[in-house]
Amino acid sequence: MTPSLDVDLTVRLGPLVLAHPLINASGTLDLFETADSLGAGRGEQLLQDPPVAAYVPKTVTLDPRRGNPPPRVVETPAGMLNSIGLPNAGLEAFVERDLDRILALPRPVIFNLGGFAPEEFALGTERLRLALEQRLGSPRAVWEKAGLELNVSCPNVHSGCMQIGASADETEATVRGVAAVWEGLLAVKLTPNVTDAVPVAQAAVEAGATAISLVNTFKGLVLDRLTLSPYLGGITGGLSGPAIKPLALRFCWEVAAAVDVPIIGMGGVASVEDVVDYLAVGASAVAVGASAFRDPWLYARLARELESELAHRGSTLADLTGCAHRGGVVGL
Repeated sequence: MTPSLDVDLTVRLGPLVLAHPLINASGTLDLFETADSLGAGRGEQLLQDPPVAAYVPKTVTLDPRRGNPPPRVVETPAGMLNSIGLPNAGLEAFVERDLDRILALPRPVIFNLGGFAPEEFALGTERLRLALEQRLGSPRAVWEKAGLELNVSCPNVHSGCMQIGASADETEATVRGVAAVWEGLLAVKLTPNVTDAVPVAQAAVEAGATAISLVNTFKGLVLDRLTLSPYLGGITGGLSGPAIKPLALRFCWEVAAAVDVPIIGMGGVASVEDVVDYLAVGASAVAVGASAFRDPWLYARLARELESELAHRGSTLADLTGCAHRGGVVGL
């Protein structure tokens, strides 16, 4: 399902080279579970030729987490609210159980690391880097295969990581500690649950971030219609889906104008028009989340449609990227 690209859609995120700009948002695609559910033939195809240009596994934390109590997901008009709470078996189990098969995928990998204090992020990063060097043989091999995304913005955990991403000072301290032990792509995933994300993005870049991911989900609340009490077990959750796209697009626009590093844009992406919009406001790569739940090959289809869109306009990806800041109108 890899697109046959006549138009060059290659994207560079630091040392990582992506065949096209479409990746998955962390926590929204488990390639291995999806492959198992598809059966032998289509499942093998999914793993041998993943539709994403880079694979982003779900968030892993230094210590195991059970996550939030159920219910964890509820649909809303033009979106969904989730209160998953970062359940995972912890970094040690992730390295032992999952790392080898993830590295065997024929795509770059952007690992997503969560934490609750700057020191925890730094320690987790160092342990992950050492495990990667052990398997890949050299630091250079690690940086060409693996990037890192720091989840400092999860709205479904009621202490720690979201507060880090809401503070420029806390974000700077966190990124500085990680950058001291990680030389590859270092993206910081920002929260939209702030008045202005620009100072946080600038602090992240000054501390060593080489990309900014935005946005994470918007903190929201849904009531049970019968009891009129909060529906989700975690009380609040993160809103995603088409409803958030105009808000997320505004964050990308503002941050892209303020920092000189690649932007990974996300929020409500379901069509090639959405992809074009994010690229136009300054994103270098675009992450797809909930809309790919029904179709794991959506990423590759969007890449093919982006190729067609650029061919129709007679334009390049470079022409499109950031064009809204330059007055728009690409190739027409």
